[in-house]
Amino acid sequence: MKILHTSDWHLGHLLYNYDRSEEQQDFLCQLARIVAQEQPDVMVVSGDVFHYSSPSATAQRMYTEAILDIHQACPEMEIVLTAGNHDSSSKLEVDRKLWKHFSVHVVGKVEGADLGKHIIPIKDKGFVVAVPHVYPQNFPLIEENTPREERCCVFFQHLLNKVKEENAAGLPVVLMAHLAITGSDSTGHDEPIGGMDFTPITALGEGYDYLALGHIHCPQDIKDNTRHARYSGTPLPVSFDEQYPHSITLVEIDKQGATPVIRTVPIHNPKPLIIFPSKPTPFEEVLKELEGFDSDLPAYLQINVLVKDFLAPDCNERISQVLKDKRCRFCHIKMTWEQATICEQLPRLSLQEMKEISPTEIAKLYYQEKFGKEMDDELCTLFNEALALTQMDKL
Repeated sequence: MKILHTSDWHLGHLLYNYDRSEEQQDFLCQLARIVAQEQPDVMVVSGDVFHYSSPSATAQRMYTEAILDIHQACPEMEIVLTAGNHDSSSKLEVDRKLWKHFSVHVVGKVEGADLGKHIIPIKDKGFVVAVPHVYPQNFPLIEENTPREERCCVFFQHLLNKVKEENAAGLPVVLMAHLAITGSDSTGHDEPIGGMDFTPITALGEGYDYLALGHIHCPQDIKDNTRHARYSGTPLPVSFDEQYPHSITLVEIDKQGATPVIRTVPIHNPKPLIIFPSKPTPFEEVLKELEGFDSDLPAYLQINVLVKDFLAPDCNERISQVLKDKRCRFCHIKMTWEQATICEQLPRLSLQEMKEISPTEIAKLYYQEKFGKEMDDELCTLFNEALALTQMDKL
């Protein structure tokens, strides 16, 4: 079985309010060409098709036209899409019955009464077990009296056991999931307050030949001696922190139990996200360097500035003036303070730890990380006075 694995398209994503539909459309055209050339048996999209749960009409139209183009590029190929944490599971599934006429299987949500929709036979080639994003506490109860924290493991293994019953011919099995695996590299990924939920790979059961993962944006293989798992990553960067190559993944599996042959196909981004300069540089020097920036390069720019005391209020206007005749798009300034060596040692607090310390301590940590120095006594006093007034208003 030949599998094209991709995920985290984030269609409709805006970068500092800049519309990215042109480059997203370019990616989808690249994907259709890859499908036409490679002729896979199945394409799996492991979540986060859209960036917003209520995607714009433009994003939805782009998605619909792209899936139809991809289907036409390889009519014999099955397509399996699952919802990610950015998607609206119900909206993604609205027209799932219609999509089946085009060999497209959409699995937006988990429903305990309809587990069969998660198991998709790929003709005489193999099986795909499609699991969308599910919060740990929301996995359905498969076996009575199963503790809530064990329902994830029971759910995955139950599906894989059902496939085993159907898979008398010993065909390859692909499992799809949209979650963060323990030990994975989350570079460039925005983590929520309190940190990201990580799941050990062992919780996803046994009986699959390849685990097609979504959610983490950095493309990578997951190291495990007995399991073959990979994040295909974002085909286009979603933030400036994603300074690594972007691609889709192609996987070939001869038979059940065989080692997957994995390769990547790079995706070209016509509008790259560039951090300029590569190292923090004083503002006046940055302006001089920007004058020599390629006028014809349609890039998004994050300006990397080294700040000693403060940054002048007109800095954005001065940057825009230098770039006015260039095709690049100025997004924002990333400031690094000269004295900000202590920031690297600041603790990362979990949600529970944040609940256990005072608002003033949280404010001090934030100030220290933001400005690279400790909050002085006068500012602490002002903060405490403001906090006291806020608490009085609540009474």
